[in-house]
Amino acid sequence: MKRLRWLLLLIPLAALADLLGASALTVFVLSALAIVPLSAMLGQATEELAGHAGPVVGGVLSASLGNLAELIIGVLALRAGMVNLVKASITGSILGNLLLVLGAAQFFGGLRVPTQRFNRHLAGMNTGLLVIAVIGLVVPALFHVAHPDPTHRLTVRLSEFVAALLVIGYALSLIYSMGTHRRVFGEGGETAAGRHAPKKSWSVRRTIAVLVVVSAGLGWMSELLVGTTRGAVSALGLSEFFVGIVLVPIIGNAAEHSSAVMLAMKNRMDLALGIALGSTVQVALLVAPLLVFAGLLLGQPMDLAFSAFEVASVALAVWVASVIVQDGESNWLEGAFLLLVYAVLGVAFYFF
Repeated sequence: MKRLRWLLLLIPLAALADLLGASALTVFVLSALAIVPLSAMLGQATEELAGHAGPVVGGVLSASLGNLAELIIGVLALRAGMVNLVKASITGSILGNLLLVLGAAQFFGGLRVPTQRFNRHLAGMNTGLLVIAVIGLVVPALFHVAHPDPTHRLTVRLSEFVAALLVIGYALSLIYSMGTHRRVFGEGGETAAGRHAPKKSWSVRRTIAVLVVVSAGLGWMSELLVGTTRGAVSALGLSEFFVGIVLVPIIGNAAEHSSAVMLAMKNRMDLALGIALGSTVQVALLVAPLLVFAGLLLGQPMDLAFSAFEVASVALAVWVASVIVQDGESNWLEGAFLLLVYAVLGVAFYFF
């Protein structure tokens, strides 16, 4: 966290660049980099608040706020009418967590410890939830293909019902992992989001103040990021779809991703795996549905009918990750394979 704090200097630089009319690409890069330390501070403040609230309520807070940065970016992008970018960022987050983050954690952790072991119950529950998430993505896509719906009205309505059911599934997973079966999930009281029981070092007043300030900063930088996305996309010669599926998820979750790798290098694979899989579950079962509801409120209808290529990619990623974690062990070669799969999909999305 301390190594990232110097990036906070980019917040006034991004604001100044926007005020002086700098290029869209410059403002985009500065605001994107500024979001990284803000996300890290948000995670630290969330852990502190969770420590004061107790293990059960704290686990819910950690799970709910874990992807706040990505949610803020998504809501602002929806308000700007960039529905396709938001949908692409959901797919990109799932793929990034399952392949890039998990792969990097296993690869770098495996270089230090030849064989790392983790809680199979935690991995099994999260991969099971991801199968439900895939079904939630497949059904609207199949409906849109099989049922004549040129206006997307029925597909959006279906997606709203599916989104509500996915949230219910996520709530049930929290009750299971932090309530009825909390002891099953190993040392440190890990939750569905993969967090361990946090220690308290900040006062409640300081924690809440940091949360408010950081959330405001995230909103500010996210608005600059979203406002310059189209200009930056044009300058980079990339598609809005590629930016949404690769760059936006990495920007929104960079701090959390680095935490997973660092934990794996310390042979804390339970926690690293929990972050990678737990964050994926949050995106699929919580963030995506919330963005559907946000679109409804903002007058920017968003459905869960992703393209066939996106659905197939997510299904393949869930399958590959399930195969990798089913034995409760990992090594650097398995991590390398996951990274290779992510690279293959990244190249395919570049040309898509």
